[in-house]
Amino acid sequence: MIHCIPSAGARLPVRARLALVPLAVAAAFPAVAQGQAGESTLRETVVTATRVEQPLSDLVADVSIVDRATIERSGATGVVDVLARLPGIEIGRSGGIGNASSVFIRGAESRFTAVYIDGVRIDSQSTGGAAWEGIPLSQIDRIEVLRGPAAAVYGSDAIGGVIQLFTRRGEGAATPFVGVGIGSHNLRRAEAGLSGSAGEGGAFDYSLGVSHEESDGYNIQPLDKRTPSRDGWTSPDRDGYRNTAANARLGFQINPAHRLEGTFLYSDTVAQYDNASRTARPPAVFPDDTGTHTLRTAGLAWVAKWNDIYSTRLQLTDGKTAYQTVPSFYRTETETRGYLFQNNLNFGAHRITAALERREDELDNAATSAFSPRLARDRSQNAVSLGYGFVQGPHSLQLQARHDDDSEFGGKTTGSAAYGFAITPQWRATASVGTAFRAPTLYQRFSEYGLASLQPEKSRNVELGLRWAEGATNVGVVVYRNRVTDLITFAGSATGCASDFGCYSNTARAEYEGLTLSAGHRIGSVTLRASADFQDPRDVDNDRQLARRARRHGTLGADWAVAGWTLGAEVQTSSMRYDDAANTRRLGGYTLLNLVASTKLTPSLTLVARLDNAGDKDYTLARMYATGGRTAYLGLKWSPQ
Repeated sequence: MIHCIPSAGARLPVRARLALVPLAVAAAFPAVAQGQAGESTLRETVVTATRVEQPLSDLVADVSIVDRATIERSGATGVVDVLARLPGIEIGRSGGIGNASSVFIRGAESRFTAVYIDGVRIDSQSTGGAAWEGIPLSQIDRIEVLRGPAAAVYGSDAIGGVIQLFTRRGEGAATPFVGVGIGSHNLRRAEAGLSGSAGEGGAFDYSLGVSHEESDGYNIQPLDKRTPSRDGWTSPDRDGYRNTAANARLGFQINPAHRLEGTFLYSDTVAQYDNASRTARPPAVFPDDTGTHTLRTAGLAWVAKWNDIYSTRLQLTDGKTAYQTVPSFYRTETETRGYLFQNNLNFGAHRITAALERREDELDNAATSAFSPRLARDRSQNAVSLGYGFVQGPHSLQLQARHDDDSEFGGKTTGSAAYGFAITPQWRATASVGTAFRAPTLYQRFSEYGLASLQPEKSRNVELGLRWAEGATNVGVVVYRNRVTDLITFAGSATGCASDFGCYSNTARAEYEGLTLSAGHRIGSVTLRASADFQDPRDVDNDRQLARRARRHGTLGADWAVAGWTLGAEVQTSSMRYDDAANTRRLGGYTLLNLVASTKLTPSLTLVARLDNAGDKDYTLARMYATGGRTAYLGLKWSPQ
């Protein structure tokens, strides 16, 4: 059994354990290769940190990037499975692919992450947060993850961080691709697409893709000694899923200074799960319910570079998510429209941004009974934001301020300040502070369990970072503390509550405190990577650990290029968690071993094979919901070179 840290450390206070982390990194990476200064990945550009494209090396924020090659080599099926391998991220899932999933950045609630697909905001005004199970990984070309509050750039929701997902952009000659794959639980996958550019100088670029996958699944709620609360009720059949998705991304370079771009994505996911209603006496077999997630995003943008100093972006977006269950009927729809006018000024070492933004949310929950009538509400938020960036010599400075005016609860101002200093060409220190907020959902305010007087959840974050990079070696550490007040929880009673069952209320406070370590090293044809998180996500009022979040989790991986193959091994580990806020239902820790191999059978044909949970570890991410055990995947992809 491999453990993230020695078991004796579990008895130490949190701050004492954090002090041991640098020693653990030194032990894991005793040899440091010398090479040319400047890791190649630092020359990549990102847009998530400030909504303006800038080199990764200039950022003060804590950002990770996952490119298409990494996604394809992983053999992963779901977006959350890719995210779970990144520093600072944990996931929760009630069963298999297609079932309810959560993403926790630095221990923060899943609803505290702002999620975008090609710049289109996706959210649920019912449950709060993105429906991760409905996002098709097959259509995603690149993922950018920003850890830490970013409300001063993005407005409501970005308390824990921001995740941007991008589809492929066409370039060069027309290039088709076709892929097929099979896996455990009778998984079948097929995809096809075409991308490229045409016209004089490649003025018109395009990328089109379609995919379909389905699986017979497995019994996600088995009845055994660890689930006594089910009292003999179970549905022993398999709970499968299927997903059909398509996307289109079209661009037209009108002239060297002006570009139009349109994006569209559609995904339909149908997943089975056991019906939890108890209409029959035991021994009874539950019929299956079926949940359908429908996701649609569309965006249109005009990017103009008026001169060497001034550029603008005008963008219209529309994202719609719908979830429905049958035969136990429930249906909710959220539509989020966005309007953005962003102005950028670049002169010398200085960058100034100014933006006007409007967001419109609509919620439509169908009636399910006389006690749960239809809920149809809407709201809007208007915002103005200002940003200043400075990069010169060893200094990097980023200042942001934003004011949001909500049609329901009024104004909210947020801000952030971040500074980076290159101590030497290899060493760089960063520090930042920031405030953020999340507006309560329309369901939390106006449903039968709602309180119209709810106020936004608010946070204050401070973090320090230190990074060393030279050649193919890098080591980084980030220490953070994010305090949230007016945390919305479901209370048994509250002033103004009309439901005997209870209502939502601003009754809690939370603190997300921790340290994230990351490291990478290349020795010849072997590339090593590692991350470790030591955190304390805690309810401040009762001093309890927040549900489904571990105190320690991490990954350790290696890739080896040999004889035309890329072989990879990865260990994922997590300490115990609690399934409930009262900390009475314990979820055991786990350590998983994943193996992957890929090779080019021909210049145009790539083979990927993956074995997840090679040791067949029995673990759960949510109480009473099983994971899939040892699973295998084999895929082929053809794309002419």
